This record gives sequence, C-alpha cells and structure tokens, in this order.
Amino acid sequence: MSRYWSAVVSELTPYVPGEQPKLPGLVKLNTNENPYGPSPQVLAALREAAADSLRLYPDPSASELKQTLADYHGVKTQEVFVGNGSDEVLALVFMALLKHEAPLLFPDISYSFYPVYCKLYGIDYRTVPLDEQMRIRPGDYAGPCGAIIFPNPNAPTGIGLGLAAVESMVQAHPEAVVVVDEAYVDFGGDSAVALISQYPNLLVVQTLSKSRSLAGLRVGFALGHPDLIEALERVKNSFNSYPLDRLSLAGAVASFRDEAYFQQTRQAVIDSREQLATALAQLGFEVLPSQANFIFVRHPRHDAAQLAAGLRARSVIVRHFNAPRISQFLRISIGSPDDCAALVRALRELL
Repeated sequence: MSRYWSAVVSELTPYVPGEQPKLPGLVKLNTNENPYGPSPQVLAALREAAADSLRLYPDPSASELKQTLADYHGVKTQEVFVGNGSDEVLALVFMALLKHEAPLLFPDISYSFYPVYCKLYGIDYRTVPLDEQMRIRPGDYAGPCGAIIFPNPNAPTGIGLGLAAVESMVQAHPEAVVVVDEAYVDFGGDSAVALISQYPNLLVVQTLSKSRSLAGLRVGFALGHPDLIEALERVKNSFNSYPLDRLSLAGAVASFRDEAYFQQTRQAVIDSREQLATALAQLGFEVLPSQANFIFVRHPRHDAAQLAAGLRARSVIVRHFNAPRISQFLRISIGSPDDCAALVRALRELL
C-alpha cells in the first residue's frame, strides 16, 4: 500500500529503539531504564489521579508541573516547556529552532534520533567527529552554523562535557541556538541550566524517564529563554494542545516532591556503575569514563557482536550498535546489583 504514502515517508530511516523482549528470567541491560521503581509518592499520586476526573481533559498548559520545574531549577515558568518525553520535546525543538539555511551540527557518535529528525523535517546537518578518546571537542564546532545540538553526557559513550566547555560553545555562537540534551545529567554530569539566565541562545532538555524512574509515563521538558519557549509552544499548539495526560502530570509533579528518594536511587545507580566499571576493567575491558546510567565498553580480544550474542544465550541483553567507529563497543545499562552480578558472571564464562 506504499503507493498511498506521502513522498517523505519512503525516504525515512526510522529510529530503532532498544528491544523489549518478554522472556522469563531476563537480565535486561539494553534500554537504560532505572532498576529502581518510582517514588512511593509518585505511585500514591497516580492512584489518586486515577479517578472520575479522567473523563476531563488535562490542563493544556501543565501549569502546576511548569511551576514545579521552575521552582526546582530556579527559573521562571515562562522559561519552561513540557512534552511527552524528551523525544517529543526534541522533535518540536528540531522543527521550531534547528531548521536554518546553514547546517545543524552534532557529534558523529551521538543520539541516533538526531539524523532521523533531520530527515523528517528536511534539516541540513553536518556531523562533527569525536576525538580519539570519544570526547566532544568544543573547538571543532567553531565557525558558521545554523544551530548545535549534543547530549551531555553524550550517548552512547556516557562521557560528559564540563560546564566551562559547554559555556564556551554557547558563547562562540551568539546568533545560533545551542541545545544541550541532558537526559542522563543526574548521574554525575554538569547541568547547563545555571547558564540559561546569561545566554538567550541556550536550551536545555531533560527527561523524567531515567533518573526519576518514569520511562513509562513519558514526561520531558526544556528550559530556556522565553523566546525559545514561545517557539516551542507555537509548534506544540499547532500539533497537540494536550500533550500530557492527567496521570503523567500528577506523577511528574510528585516525583519532585520526594527529593530524598531521588537522591538515594540516583546515588545507588552511580555506585553500581563504578563497581561494574571496575569489575569489567578487571576482565580486560576498556571502559569509557561514564557520567550516565550506562557504560560503553569494548574488549581488545573479543568481538562485540559475538559477546552480545553470547550474553543473549545466557539471558542477558545489552545494546550493540553496528555502526562506524563503535561496532566493537557494547552499551550496558546499569541494573540492580543482582543484574550487574549476573552480567559479570556471564562475561566470565564467555571470556
């Protein structure tokens, strides 16, 4: 039935999410989900929201959530935008802010949704190679461009860029929007939110999926100058004026009211990451320094695809990218201590 498609559809190469197999006893370390459940306060708020009021539309402006995010991050409500996960927020960012005559710049090894959005919206782009240590070099982004976007910490490498380096990129392009995608920043990265008041061309995007254990609710947000936020609102309200449902709004607000739980689970993931990195280094893996809830590793004497297949045969799923420069790496999500121990046992058998 493809003869009925719009012309652009046949030209798309859609993003491929990490698989979600339904197998008993599976150790699932391929999609960067948090091993710890949401705050009990979130679950209580969801139970309360699952009421007769679901027959009514949600607040189209998400006022309570925007106020909560503004208070938490020390910004104004007009500097806050919310959407269905950071993927939808980013999709609106690409449409509203990143399509210009000059090309959009982003790393050659980065979030694989970026080129998908560019193809979807007809955005000219140029990838900027990471250095030999798989790091972003701010100086490589000098010169004319339409806009810049990069994850910090980067994905799938997990390597973070310091705040001074981020600021140097924003300063170097006062006429271009610089978008910092901070999906994993709560696991040890340096957030650029503190720079928003100084730079009207800076937009920071975050998600509640990772560090707040709410991947199943789909809540993301952007913080930036009101002019940038207005552009996002104009596109959103031309597309979907009720992006977040009542359950998502209730759960998202509640997640910011339990700071102790957030800090506890965030630190538990960080501790497990460092322990797993040490264990894999002892097995001979090269482990890139990560500030995310995953690690990126390779073994000098074992093919990554074969290792991934061997782990799968032992009911452990990790992510392997068959892509240039990273085909010998595995991206391993940080699971519970038991999950990490199971991974190390399986790797010992394979090696």
